[in-house]
Amino acid sequence: MSARLVTRRPGTDLPQVRRSGRPRPAVLAAALVAVLTPALGACAGDAASVGGGGGGNSTLKWTSSYFPAHWDPVVSGSGAQFRELALVYASLTRTDESGKAVPDLAESWQYNDKGDQVTFRLRSGLKFSDGEPLDATAVKAAVERAKKQKNSALFGDLTSIASVDANGLDAVVHLTQVDYQIPQLLGQRVLQIASPKAAGTPEKLDQNPVGAGPFTVTQLVPGTKAVLKKNPAYWDAKNIHIDNVELTSAPDSSTVVSGLQTGVYNFADIKPSQAEAARKAGLDVFVQPGFNAANISLNTNKAPFDNDKVVDAVRHAVNRQEFVDKLTFGFGSVTNQPFPKGYVAFDPESENAYPYDPAKSVQLLAEAGYKAGDLKLSLVIPAEDPQAEIVQSQLAKVGITVTIKIDKNWSTPFFAKDLTFSLYGTTGRDSAAQTLTAHFGPNGPLNLSSPYQPAGFEAAIAKVRQTPLDSPDYTKVLQAATRAGLESKALVFTYSSPNLIAKSKSISGLPKNPAHIDWTGVTISGS
Repeated sequence: MSARLVTRRPGTDLPQVRRSGRPRPAVLAAALVAVLTPALGACAGDAASVGGGGGGNSTLKWTSSYFPAHWDPVVSGSGAQFRELALVYASLTRTDESGKAVPDLAESWQYNDKGDQVTFRLRSGLKFSDGEPLDATAVKAAVERAKKQKNSALFGDLTSIASVDANGLDAVVHLTQVDYQIPQLLGQRVLQIASPKAAGTPEKLDQNPVGAGPFTVTQLVPGTKAVLKKNPAYWDAKNIHIDNVELTSAPDSSTVVSGLQTGVYNFADIKPSQAEAARKAGLDVFVQPGFNAANISLNTNKAPFDNDKVVDAVRHAVNRQEFVDKLTFGFGSVTNQPFPKGYVAFDPESENAYPYDPAKSVQLLAEAGYKAGDLKLSLVIPAEDPQAEIVQSQLAKVGITVTIKIDKNWSTPFFAKDLTFSLYGTTGRDSAAQTLTAHFGPNGPLNLSSPYQPAGFEAAIAKVRQTPLDSPDYTKVLQAATRAGLESKALVFTYSSPNLIAKSKSISGLPKNPAHIDWTGVTISGS
């Protein structure tokens, strides 16, 4: 389990997230327009390059801040590392540029009339890279392993799934409740499907991944480097034009731009503070849309946050604009929700709840029995983080003394709900219902106050699951669930920022799928 909390950019969900058919394309696509920030500068690759299209020597040299700690997707979970694991593993569905679920290994799916069963029809002739068949039996094995494996980081995502029946190419998913989010859920984040034969020994799979994705691993140095080659058996191999991938763990961020400029790498995630330098270096810098949001996490089961007035005092002490101004270099925006403004799940009615009001914060603390300087808090984080310094400064202005404590093993007490006061950043989820449940549900991994959940949330999220995503009521129902979740006293959201990627101009433009990196159709010229 990674203990990385990203600084100066949206947080990366640690690879442990719990809880997600067809989305409502018009609504979601329209909503995402506001999120899809234009690219910085001209992205020369927007028109596919004519060179390097499978000529036998095109190499992607990708350095990543999210190099997987685990290559078993069940252990890695649905955090930010899913993008790298998607080089090796394919899923039942994938996400398109509008954010909706579209076919991947499954060519189609169909719900029963009641909405508590969905059948995924797999493409014929699918095989894993070890030659094993990829049929409904493999899907059944993948789901059962994700639900039952002792170290699974995915079991909480699959609570709506009771069982899976395998019938040739048909995987029949029986649900514990009506849930129209399942095709959205069972994509690259939550169900990257490994060969059941290889997964028979999960420890070996973790070091020798075997999937049915666009590439296969030929060399793996844990935590450092992976070398991959194109998988000719991938179902859409004809549209994969990259022959080799060299994936490395990103070095010190100060050297990434120079490494891109000199050709050591040709693709990298970067911080907002590096965007201008990358552009001046002649690189393509583009904004990848996402659902990122940072928050301050409070444990209402521990003093002083078991006092509602103290919680509300912290809410009113937070100046979100300061986070945006100091951390996002013009790319971010304030948010008090786990979604960026403009996304379909963002609730406009909740936008101005708990505005910045330090005078009111001081008043609430006094009503709770605290004078200036009385309240002392430890803010526990895994590494140095400028967000922590902003929180420390803002709370000092209302008389709360904050001491920042770094614990490299922070993830253990955080997910055990033993911390009182911390920070977190999420990359969001393809299913908005999954995002809400992860933050506000009684078993949500991002809910530091478990098993607490706000009144009315359980019923609101159940209604979301019961509403088909193409229903005219879906947006209203979803935003009502967001509103119910935001009654939670466990989280104070601060700002949202998209993902930034810098690449060589030799790499053509990537599909702008929100939060995903899709190599379909991408070419590398001059290789």
